[in-house]
Amino acid sequence: MNIWLVMLLGGLLTYGMRLSFIYLFGRFEVPVMVRRALRFVPPAVLSAIVFPELLMPSGTLDFSLGNRRLLAGAIAILVAAWTKNTLLTILAGMAALLILQFAL
Repeated sequence: MNIWLVMLLGGLLTYGMRLSFIYLFGRFEVPVMVRRALRFVPPAVLSAIVFPELLMPSGTLDFSLGNRRLLAGAIAILVAAWTKNTLLTILAGMAALLILQFAL
């Protein structure tokens, strides 16, 4: 029962926080400088999640060619730069990682 209570309270807290920002931003004029800064939050958060997995797969920094995740990430970056398609980038990165795990 405790886990359900924690999940319910966590969901309500998350919903409340998001709703408060929507409500506040609808009522007040957001300064231009803040609006510009907020555009960089999603790429910064995504980078903070992805790069440690690419660069430190076993807990230590690994820039070698034996790092399959780094190679798959490089392939995904090339696909992203070439196609500008998010779904294709994800699929190419996943396919590259799968192929590299069996090949190396």
